[in-house]
Amino acid sequence: MPSVMGLLEERERAARRRVEALQAELREAEAVWERFVIAREAVAEVLAEPRADGEVPPVVVASERPVQSTAAVPGSVVPHWREGLVPTVLAPDYRRIMDVLACGSGSGEEAMDCRQLAVALGLEPVPAKVEGVRSKAKRLAARGWLVETSPGLFSAPVGRGGGS
Repeated sequence: MPSVMGLLEERERAARRRVEALQAELREAEAVWERFVIAREAVAEVLAEPRADGEVPPVVVASERPVQSTAAVPGSVVPHWREGLVPTVLAPDYRRIMDVLACGSGSGEEAMDCRQLAVALGLEPVPAKVEGVRSKAKRLAARGWLVETSPGLFSAPVGRGGGS
């Protein structure tokens, strides 16, 4: 009859093999997911660039009287920020992130991490939701709408609010 320690070691080895198999499967799934994210971002960048025929895609700039039809819809491209652009050119999810950071977290902090942002947006702080917020915040920072003060901490640029 095997000893209790022997049985535990056998079960530990079996659990380790299962963990290693699942980790390998997770790495493969993440690689596939990452390829789709990169492809989508590449297509969005290409669509945002000027066309070869010299015609520039329309860009909405701030005016004295905002027009309702200038608001972006979910899934639209995040343009690079430049003087005159207003947050209404951003899709609703991105505008909400801008608004939260412009108004502050209520605790007096200037920058927020993605978990805090998710909670402030009314989302559950579960990994899937936090990663969605992180992806959007990183995109906004890469395009000049936000500042990543340190890795994973985001804030609205000084002098620019998120007011939609």
